[in-house]
Amino acid sequence: MALKQHSDANLRYQQQVDNSRNYVLPFIAQEFPDLKGLRVMEIGCGEGGVLTPFLEQGSLCVGVDLWPERIELARGFLGDYVDRGQLQLIAKNIYDVDFFGEFRHAFDVIILKDAIEHIPDQDKLIAYLKELLSPRGQVYFGFPPWYMPHGGHQQICHSKVLSFLPYIHLLPRPLYRGLLKSAGESEGTIKELMELVDTGISIERFEKIVERTGYDITRRKYYLINPIYKYKFNLQPREQFGWMKKIPFVRNFFTTCMYYLIKPKV
Repeated sequence: MALKQHSDANLRYQQQVDNSRNYVLPFIAQEFPDLKGLRVMEIGCGEGGVLTPFLEQGSLCVGVDLWPERIELARGFLGDYVDRGQLQLIAKNIYDVDFFGEFRHAFDVIILKDAIEHIPDQDKLIAYLKELLSPRGQVYFGFPPWYMPHGGHQQICHSKVLSFLPYIHLLPRPLYRGLLKSAGESEGTIKELMELVDTGISIERFEKIVERTGYDITRRKYYLINPIYKYKFNLQPREQFGWMKKIPFVRNFFTTCMYYLIKPKV
């Protein structure tokens, strides 16, 4: 079942702001308690809602997204911050030479919220982010582990049945595609969901990439109920049980969201 926020940019923005203010910003502030003047970039910023609470606290922000139309939406919501020079909004690929030239070692915090699970070649990206971090910089990631009940983002399905069915993304590829097609999902939705089969990321795989690319994990938080589910399913956020956190792989199936802060090894 497509949710209202999928088609309502204003609602989507307001939910991003609330989620960031109550969960993302406090998590990052444990490492960076003084937010005024903090240099923050969000990759895949969309409407800019995640950055809004940082801007309110005096951070200097850059929002980057590949889709110009989403950057224009962000300008509509955050134009005042752009006008006074506190925010830059850029429709560009962060690998572009001119982007790298302007922002090399520029950011204290880089944010990827619900983004890494959509990005191919995650090793390359995470390694590259070192070049954009300041000497004290860290990277924040928030994502749903692949093996959790809705790790395939099947909530975007128009079929009410499929949107609530857990674990269907773990079916063999041909069966999963066939199920989506038989339920009448559009080719665009099927393409998006099948791409996630390739890019979806588990807790263990993420942590192996972090180690392999030369980072330390400074903070992590496991959620039994993802904070964003407050808006999607009217469920109150809840951290994962302590004993469940300690069971590798099994925790993937019952942890609906992970928060991380990582920094380059010294």
